[in-house]
Amino acid sequence: MKVLILGSQNRFEKFMPKSAFAEKAEKIYLPKDTPEEEILAAAGDAEAIAVDAIGRVPGSLIRKMPALKIIYSEGVAFNGIDCEAAKECGVYVCNNKGFNSTAVAEQVILLMLGLLRSVIPGHKAVLEGGQIEMKERLMFEGIQELGDLKVGLIGFGDVAKATARMLAPFGPEICYCDIFRAKEEVEKELNVTFVPQDELVRTCDIISIHVPVTEQTKGMVNEAFLSAMKPTAYLINTARGEMVDNEALCKALINGTIAGAGIDTIAPEPVTKDNPLVNLPEEAMKKVLYSPHLGGITTSTFRRGHVNIWKAFETVAEGGRPANIVNGL
Repeated sequence: MKVLILGSQNRFEKFMPKSAFAEKAEKIYLPKDTPEEEILAAAGDAEAIAVDAIGRVPGSLIRKMPALKIIYSEGVAFNGIDCEAAKECGVYVCNNKGFNSTAVAEQVILLMLGLLRSVIPGHKAVLEGGQIEMKERLMFEGIQELGDLKVGLIGFGDVAKATARMLAPFGPEICYCDIFRAKEEVEKELNVTFVPQDELVRTCDIISIHVPVTEQTKGMVNEAFLSAMKPTAYLINTARGEMVDNEALCKALINGTIAGAGIDTIAPEPVTKDNPLVNLPEEAMKKVLYSPHLGGITTSTFRRGHVNIWKAFETVAEGGRPANIVNGL
Protein backbone atom coordinates (compact mmCIF):
# COMPACT_ATOMS: atom_id res chain seq x y z
CA MET A 1 0.00 0.00 0.00
CA LYS A 2 1.19 3.49 -0.85
CA VAL A 3 0.65 5.82 2.09
CA LEU A 4 0.84 9.62 2.04
CA ILE A 5 1.75 11.08 5.42
CA LEU A 6 0.92 14.77 5.83
CA GLY A 7 2.67 15.64 9.07
CA SER A 8 5.91 15.35 10.98
CA GLN A 9 8.12 12.62 9.51
CA ASN A 10 10.09 12.43 12.75
CA ARG A 11 6.93 11.83 14.78
CA PHE A 12 5.41 9.30 12.40
CA GLU A 13 8.66 7.36 12.26
CA LYS A 14 9.12 7.47 16.03
CA PHE A 15 5.66 6.10 16.79
CA MET A 16 5.29 3.69 13.87
CA PRO A 17 4.23 0.32 15.30
CA LYS A 18 6.39 -2.72 14.79
CA SER A 19 4.29 -4.47 12.19
CA ALA A 20 5.23 -6.10 8.93
CA PHE A 21 2.51 -4.15 7.12
CA ALA A 22 3.71 -0.75 8.33
CA GLU A 23 7.31 -1.57 7.54
CA LYS A 24 6.54 -2.77 4.01
CA ALA A 25 4.20 0.10 3.08
CA GLU A 26 5.54 2.68 0.63
CA LYS A 27 5.53 5.92 2.62
CA ILE A 28 5.61 9.44 1.19
CA TYR A 29 6.24 12.12 3.83
CA LEU A 30 5.18 15.72 3.20
CA PRO A 31 4.56 18.68 5.55
CA LYS A 32 0.91 19.11 6.50
CA ASP A 33 0.68 22.43 4.63
CA THR A 34 2.15 21.15 1.33
CA PRO A 35 0.38 22.71 -1.71
CA GLU A 36 -2.07 20.45 -3.50
CA GLU A 37 -0.14 20.31 -6.75
CA GLU A 38 3.00 19.13 -4.92
CA ILE A 39 1.01 16.44 -3.11
CA LEU A 40 -0.41 15.15 -6.39
CA ALA A 41 3.00 15.14 -8.04
CA ALA A 42 4.53 13.15 -5.19
CA ALA A 43 1.67 10.87 -4.14
CA GLY A 44 -1.33 11.28 -6.43
CA ASP A 45 -1.66 7.49 -6.60
CA ALA A 46 -1.61 6.95 -2.81
CA GLU A 47 -4.21 4.57 -1.40
CA ALA A 48 -4.15 6.00 2.14
CA ILE A 49 -3.52 9.33 3.83
CA ALA A 50 -2.47 9.88 7.44
CA VAL A 51 -2.83 13.56 8.33
CA ASP A 52 -1.91 15.76 11.27
CA ALA A 53 -5.05 16.55 13.29
CA ILE A 54 -4.85 20.23 12.31
CA GLY A 55 -3.93 19.48 8.69
CA ARG A 56 -6.25 19.82 5.70
CA VAL A 57 -7.39 17.34 3.07
CA PRO A 58 -9.74 19.31 0.79
CA GLY A 59 -12.29 17.81 -1.56
CA SER A 60 -10.38 19.07 -4.58
CA LEU A 61 -7.43 16.87 -3.55
CA ILE A 62 -9.55 13.83 -2.70
CA ARG A 63 -11.28 13.91 -6.10
CA LYS A 64 -7.91 13.88 -7.89
CA MET A 65 -6.64 10.77 -6.08
CA PRO A 66 -8.46 7.85 -7.77
CA ALA A 67 -6.70 5.11 -5.78
CA LEU A 68 -7.47 6.68 -2.39
CA LYS A 69 -9.39 4.42 0.00
CA ILE A 70 -8.91 5.90 3.48
CA ILE A 71 -7.94 9.14 5.25
CA TYR A 72 -7.01 8.88 8.92
CA SER A 73 -6.60 11.85 11.28
CA GLU A 74 -3.64 11.50 13.61
CA GLY A 75 -5.81 12.97 16.36
CA VAL A 76 -9.47 13.29 17.30
CA ALA A 77 -10.18 16.39 15.20
CA PHE A 78 -11.10 15.86 11.56
CA ASN A 79 -12.69 19.21 10.62
CA GLY A 80 -9.83 19.88 8.16
CA ILE A 81 -10.88 16.88 6.06
CA ASP A 82 -13.69 17.26 3.53
CA CYS A 83 -15.80 14.36 4.79
CA GLU A 84 -18.58 14.83 2.25
CA ALA A 85 -16.21 14.73 -0.70
CA ALA A 86 -14.58 11.63 0.74
CA LYS A 87 -17.96 9.95 1.13
CA GLU A 88 -18.88 10.80 -2.46
CA CYS A 89 -15.63 9.19 -3.61
CA GLY A 90 -16.07 6.10 -1.42
CA VAL A 91 -13.16 7.04 0.83
CA TYR A 92 -13.28 6.27 4.54
CA VAL A 93 -12.46 9.12 6.93
CA CYS A 94 -11.42 7.93 10.38
CA ASN A 95 -10.15 9.52 13.56
CA ASN A 96 -8.49 8.45 16.78
CA LYS A 97 -11.63 8.62 18.88
CA GLY A 98 -10.93 8.38 22.59
CA PHE A 99 -7.20 7.73 22.24
CA ASN A 100 -6.21 10.83 24.23
CA SER A 101 -9.08 11.02 26.72
CA THR A 102 -6.98 10.19 29.78
CA ALA A 103 -4.21 12.59 28.77
CA VAL A 104 -6.57 15.50 28.13
CA ALA A 105 -8.47 14.82 31.34
CA GLU A 106 -5.19 15.12 33.25
CA GLN A 107 -4.64 18.52 31.61
CA VAL A 108 -8.15 19.62 32.58
CA ILE A 109 -7.48 18.79 36.23
CA LEU A 110 -4.08 20.51 36.06
CA LEU A 111 -5.64 23.73 34.77
CA MET A 112 -8.41 23.64 37.36
CA LEU A 113 -6.00 23.16 40.25
CA GLY A 114 -3.50 25.62 38.78
CA LEU A 115 -6.12 28.36 38.77
CA LEU A 116 -7.52 27.56 42.20
CA ARG A 117 -4.02 27.48 43.74
CA SER A 118 -2.73 30.59 41.87
CA VAL A 119 0.19 28.58 40.50
CA ILE A 120 1.61 31.19 38.11
CA PRO A 121 1.27 34.23 40.43
CA GLY A 122 2.59 32.08 43.29
CA HIS A 123 5.63 30.97 41.30
CA LYS A 124 6.36 34.57 40.42
CA ALA A 125 5.89 35.75 44.02
CA VAL A 126 8.43 33.26 45.33
CA LEU A 127 11.01 34.24 42.70
CA GLU A 128 10.51 37.94 43.42
CA GLY A 129 10.75 37.64 47.21
CA GLY A 130 7.05 38.10 47.84
CA GLN A 131 6.27 34.60 49.13
CA ILE A 132 5.03 35.51 52.60
CA GLU A 133 3.01 38.47 51.37
CA MET A 134 1.15 36.32 48.88
CA LYS A 135 0.61 33.56 51.41
CA GLU A 136 -0.87 36.03 53.91
CA ARG A 137 -3.11 37.54 51.21
CA LEU A 138 -4.43 34.18 50.06
CA MET A 139 -5.10 33.03 53.62
CA PHE A 140 -7.32 36.08 53.99
CA GLU A 141 -8.94 35.93 50.53
CA GLY A 142 -9.38 32.17 50.70
CA ILE A 143 -8.35 29.22 48.53
CA GLN A 144 -11.11 26.97 47.20
CA GLU A 145 -10.80 23.21 47.10
CA LEU A 146 -12.22 21.29 44.14
CA GLY A 147 -14.39 19.35 46.57
CA ASP A 148 -16.22 22.53 47.56
CA LEU A 149 -17.20 23.41 43.99
CA LYS A 150 -19.71 22.54 41.30
CA VAL A 151 -18.07 21.55 38.02
CA GLY A 152 -19.91 21.62 34.71
CA LEU A 153 -18.85 19.66 31.61
CA ILE A 154 -20.21 20.93 28.30
CA GLY A 155 -20.20 17.91 26.02
CA PHE A 156 -20.00 14.40 27.40
CA GLY A 157 -17.76 12.40 25.11
CA ASP A 158 -14.68 10.37 25.94
CA VAL A 159 -12.65 13.24 27.42
CA ALA A 160 -15.51 14.55 29.55
CA LYS A 161 -16.19 11.08 30.92
CA ALA A 162 -12.49 10.61 31.73
CA THR A 163 -12.50 14.02 33.42
CA ALA A 164 -15.50 13.04 35.53
CA ARG A 165 -13.70 9.87 36.64
CA MET A 166 -10.59 11.83 37.62
CA LEU A 167 -12.60 14.49 39.43
CA ALA A 168 -14.48 11.97 41.56
CA PRO A 169 -11.81 11.54 44.28
CA PHE A 170 -11.69 15.33 44.77
CA GLY A 171 -15.39 15.28 45.64
CA PRO A 172 -16.97 18.11 43.61
CA GLU A 173 -20.56 18.11 42.42
CA ILE A 174 -20.39 17.27 38.70
CA CYS A 175 -23.02 18.05 36.11
CA TYR A 176 -22.98 17.88 32.33
CA CYS A 177 -24.95 18.83 29.25
CA ASP A 178 -24.88 17.31 25.78
CA ILE A 179 -27.06 16.89 22.70
CA PHE A 180 -27.86 13.39 23.90
CA ARG A 181 -28.27 12.38 27.53
CA ALA A 182 -26.06 9.54 28.73
CA LYS A 183 -27.58 6.27 29.86
CA GLU A 184 -28.75 6.14 33.45
CA GLU A 185 -26.12 3.54 34.37
CA VAL A 186 -23.35 5.81 33.01
CA GLU A 187 -24.62 8.76 35.04
CA LYS A 188 -24.76 6.58 38.12
CA GLU A 189 -21.30 5.12 37.56
CA LEU A 190 -19.71 8.57 37.10
CA ASN A 191 -21.92 10.29 39.69
CA VAL A 192 -22.91 13.05 37.27
CA THR A 193 -26.17 14.93 36.76
CA PHE A 194 -27.62 16.03 33.43
CA VAL A 195 -28.76 19.67 33.30
CA PRO A 196 -29.67 22.08 30.49
CA GLN A 197 -26.73 24.15 29.25
CA ASP A 198 -28.13 27.47 30.45
CA GLU A 199 -28.48 26.11 33.98
CA LEU A 200 -24.97 24.65 33.89
CA VAL A 201 -23.44 27.95 32.75
CA ARG A 202 -25.39 29.91 35.34
CA THR A 203 -24.68 27.72 38.37
CA CYS A 204 -21.25 26.09 38.00
CA ASP A 205 -18.02 27.27 39.61
CA ILE A 206 -15.87 25.71 36.90
CA ILE A 207 -17.04 25.15 33.32
CA SER A 208 -15.01 22.85 31.08
CA ILE A 209 -15.55 22.68 27.32
CA HIS A 210 -15.63 19.23 25.67
CA VAL A 211 -17.42 19.64 22.34
CA PRO A 212 -16.10 19.13 18.79
CA VAL A 213 -15.72 21.96 16.30
CA THR A 214 -18.92 22.31 14.27
CA GLU A 215 -20.82 25.21 12.78
CA GLN A 216 -23.03 25.11 15.88
CA THR A 217 -20.19 25.15 18.41
CA LYS A 218 -17.85 27.69 16.81
CA GLY A 219 -17.84 30.83 18.96
CA MET A 220 -20.28 29.32 21.48
CA VAL A 221 -18.33 30.87 24.36
CA ASN A 222 -19.38 34.39 23.46
CA GLU A 223 -20.33 37.51 25.39
CA ALA A 224 -23.76 36.15 26.33
CA PHE A 225 -22.28 32.85 27.53
CA LEU A 226 -19.62 34.57 29.65
CA SER A 227 -22.06 37.11 31.06
CA ALA A 228 -24.27 34.26 32.26
CA MET A 229 -21.41 32.72 34.27
CA LYS A 230 -20.89 33.48 37.94
CA PRO A 231 -18.30 36.23 38.47
CA THR A 232 -16.42 33.76 40.70
CA ALA A 233 -16.41 31.02 38.04
CA TYR A 234 -13.57 29.71 35.88
CA LEU A 235 -13.60 28.62 32.24
CA ILE A 236 -11.47 25.66 31.07
CA ASN A 237 -10.90 24.97 27.38
CA THR A 238 -8.88 21.94 26.32
CA ALA A 239 -11.09 21.22 23.30
CA ARG A 240 -10.47 23.65 20.45
CA GLY A 241 -9.89 27.39 20.37
CA GLU A 242 -12.60 27.89 17.75
CA MET A 243 -15.25 27.43 20.43
CA VAL A 244 -14.24 30.72 22.08
CA ASP A 245 -14.84 34.27 20.92
CA ASN A 246 -11.39 35.66 21.78
CA GLU A 247 -12.49 39.27 22.08
CA ALA A 248 -15.41 38.33 24.33
CA LEU A 249 -13.16 36.31 26.65
CA CYS A 250 -10.62 39.14 26.81
CA LYS A 251 -13.38 41.55 27.78
CA ALA A 252 -14.73 39.17 30.43
CA LEU A 253 -11.28 38.74 32.01
CA ILE A 254 -10.54 42.45 31.98
CA ASN A 255 -13.94 43.44 33.37
CA GLY A 256 -14.08 40.70 36.00
CA THR A 257 -17.12 39.08 34.43
CA ILE A 258 -15.49 35.73 35.30
CA ALA A 259 -12.73 34.86 37.76
CA GLY A 260 -10.31 33.34 35.27
CA ALA A 261 -9.59 30.85 32.52
CA GLY A 262 -7.41 27.79 31.92
CA ILE A 263 -6.61 27.63 28.22
CA ASP A 264 -4.86 24.78 26.42
CA THR A 265 -5.94 25.87 22.96
CA ILE A 266 -6.36 29.25 21.27
CA ALA A 267 -7.57 29.95 17.73
CA PRO A 268 -6.05 30.40 15.30
CA GLU A 269 -3.08 28.08 15.60
CA PRO A 270 -0.19 28.60 15.65
CA VAL A 271 -0.85 31.25 18.28
CA THR A 272 0.97 34.48 17.41
CA LYS A 273 2.15 37.26 19.70
CA ASP A 274 -0.56 39.63 18.44
CA ASN A 275 -3.45 37.33 19.46
CA PRO A 276 -5.66 39.32 21.86
CA LEU A 277 -5.79 36.46 24.36
CA VAL A 278 -2.05 36.68 24.94
CA ASN A 279 -2.01 40.49 25.04
CA LEU A 280 -4.09 41.07 28.14
CA PRO A 281 -3.37 43.82 30.67
CA GLU A 282 -1.24 42.66 33.59
CA GLU A 283 -4.12 42.31 36.06
CA ALA A 284 -6.19 40.26 33.61
CA MET A 285 -3.16 38.14 32.70
CA LYS A 286 -2.92 36.99 36.33
CA LYS A 287 -6.31 35.32 35.90
CA VAL A 288 -5.21 33.06 33.04
CA LEU A 289 -3.25 29.82 32.96
CA TYR A 290 -2.01 28.91 29.48
CA SER A 291 -0.63 25.68 28.05
CA PRO A 292 0.48 25.13 24.42
CA HIS A 293 -2.22 22.69 23.28
CA LEU A 294 -0.43 19.73 24.80
CA GLY A 295 -3.30 18.11 26.66
CA GLY A 296 -3.53 15.14 24.33
CA ILE A 297 0.04 14.71 23.12
CA THR A 298 1.53 12.33 25.65
CA THR A 299 3.84 9.54 24.53
CA SER A 300 1.22 6.91 25.35
CA THR A 301 -1.39 8.77 23.33
CA PHE A 302 0.74 8.80 20.20
CA ARG A 303 1.63 5.13 20.60
CA ARG A 304 -2.05 4.21 20.79
CA GLY A 305 -2.98 6.51 17.92
CA HIS A 306 -0.38 5.26 15.48
CA VAL A 307 -1.30 1.64 16.20
CA ASN A 308 -4.89 2.59 15.28
CA ILE A 309 -3.80 4.27 12.04
CA TRP A 310 -1.74 1.38 10.72
CA LYS A 311 -4.26 -1.23 11.82
CA ALA A 312 -6.94 0.63 9.84
CA PHE A 313 -4.72 0.86 6.77
CA GLU A 314 -4.00 -2.86 6.91
CA THR A 315 -7.69 -3.65 7.32
CA VAL A 316 -8.60 -1.56 4.26
CA ALA A 317 -5.75 -3.04 2.21
CA GLU A 318 -7.24 -6.48 2.94
CA GLY A 319 -10.71 -5.34 1.85
CA GLY A 320 -12.12 -4.85 5.34
CA ARG A 321 -13.96 -2.03 7.07
CA PRO A 322 -11.86 0.09 9.48
CA ALA A 323 -12.84 1.29 12.94
CA ASN A 324 -13.67 4.88 13.91
CA ILE A 325 -15.30 5.96 10.63
CA VAL A 326 -16.59 9.55 10.93
CA ASN A 327 -18.00 10.30 7.47
CA GLY A 328 -20.87 7.83 7.48
CA LEU A 329 -19.48 5.62 4.72
